[in-house]
Amino acid sequence: MAMTKTDFKKTLDSYRAKGGEFRILEVPPMRYLMIDGHGDPNSAPEFTAAVEALYPVAYKLKFASKQDLDRDYVVMPLEGLWWSADMATFTTARDKSHWDWTMMSMVPEWITREMFRAAVAKVAAKNPPSGLDRVRLETLAESHCVQTLHIGSFDDEAETLRRMHDEFIPGAGLRMVGKHHEIYLSDLRRTEPGALRTILRQPVVATARPVPALGLPG
Repeated sequence: MAMTKTDFKKTLDSYRAKGGEFRILEVPPMRYLMIDGHGDPNSAPEFTAAVEALYPVAYKLKFASKQDLDRDYVVMPLEGLWWSADMATFTTARDKSHWDWTMMSMVPEWITREMFRAAVAKVAAKNPPSGLDRVRLETLAESHCVQTLHIGSFDDEAETLRRMHDEFIPGAGLRMVGKHHEIYLSDLRRTEPGALRTILRQPVVATARPVPALGLPG
């Protein structure tokens, strides 16, 4: 009997979003491979090194899960947490040199720290990427969030984020907390900038106003 391969992008509600719609949802705690950095992702060598360190570990974990646990899954897309001392750099000036980030790839809850350490050791045994020693396994709890799907280049996100931050979130009786979260559904190496599909997520908490039960059109 063939082993079932789980694709969490299709089974988890938190990986669903529609363009032109801001949706309020509860995101459960999830486990990620993470690596931190700073600077413009288009030009900072640190960013390239971070991505090159994440994926060898992610694939070693997938193969270990399939071989040792008989549980196969699709390696999840790249994700990023982004923040800055001045959050206006995301919606107005777009000065990426001031951005801090954590690049991530989600892994199933059954991946243990022992499996993680073994995967890192296997990657380190042969041509280890420069950022490997900074990769960690950590649980992220975002809880109440607003998210939408952005279709287009990353540089065109500013207006969508402005509407999310300045209109929808306060209009729904919410305020922003935590870090801006992006999920890159497209293969960045093979997709034209205008066709990129990116989930934009912002953790929020309720203010004095009641929060609507359903997502509202963007």
